[in-house]
Amino acid sequence: MGSDFEIAIKVAPHHIEWEMMLWAAIHADTSPVYSDFWNFDHFYPIYGDSSGPCLESWVTLAAIAQATSRIRVGCMVNGVHYRHPAVVANMASGLDIISDGRFELGLGAGWNEEESGAYGIPLGSLTERFDRFDEALAVIVSLLHKEKTSFHGKYFSLTEALNNPKGPQDKLPICIGGTGERRTLPNVAKYASHWNLPSYDETLFANKLNSLRFYCDEVERDLNEIKISTHIFVEESSDHETILKQLRNQQEGGIDQSIIYFQPPVTKEKIMSVTELLCESVL
Repeated sequence: MGSDFEIAIKVAPHHIEWEMMLWAAIHADTSPVYSDFWNFDHFYPIYGDSSGPCLESWVTLAAIAQATSRIRVGCMVNGVHYRHPAVVANMASGLDIISDGRFELGLGAGWNEEESGAYGIPLGSLTERFDRFDEALAVIVSLLHKEKTSFHGKYFSLTEALNNPKGPQDKLPICIGGTGERRTLPNVAKYASHWNLPSYDETLFANKLNSLRFYCDEVERDLNEIKISTHIFVEESSDHETILKQLRNQQEGGIDQSIIYFQPPVTKEKIMSVTELLCESVL
């Protein structure tokens, strides 16, 4: 594997006990093969029984930031409709401080109708979701980097709003997830330091990458400034040969970070087995 290629670990806070999730994060922090630890932002499980247990993303990530010292931490990705963007910006700066500059802010337009409807949180049509996403990105980026923010849109309105103190990273890394060519990829080109492709298909990735290159050219941005990640889904039955094959295919295809995404039930034995495999094959 190339020296710039990264391997991350993802453990979603659904169908899992907190002690197991915390152990996974500490294990990743002490294993040099991993660069990042990711969770997700949902209130209902998205795989298996949706009425099962699911811990909140920001709370768990803050605790993980305190329990670790090396690995970068982030959520893949936060749905912007769940929280006001001014609140998100303040939370992001706080987590960047708590983690001593190891935090990356993942953002997406949101999609889960079941939990949104249950909580009475407006999700809206696809157009409404992405109009709101456009506004939320503008608000968050401004609050993260400017002394005061004024913004007046359809969904959000701020007047000389503050976000103080800001985190130690001069430019907080923003990861945008998704593949939509009309709305998502233009925002990746405009705002993101990291683009997440939810799943990897060689042909699909090549097409989406060409679209992203076009949007980067439009805003006079170098595509190489944007890290690209995708997932490797690890089930109970996943074998080592398949994991390594996917890893190599993704790296050779132009992916910068492969995220080893452990699916429930997550066990210490499975994580340690995969970590050992990666250490022997990569380091």
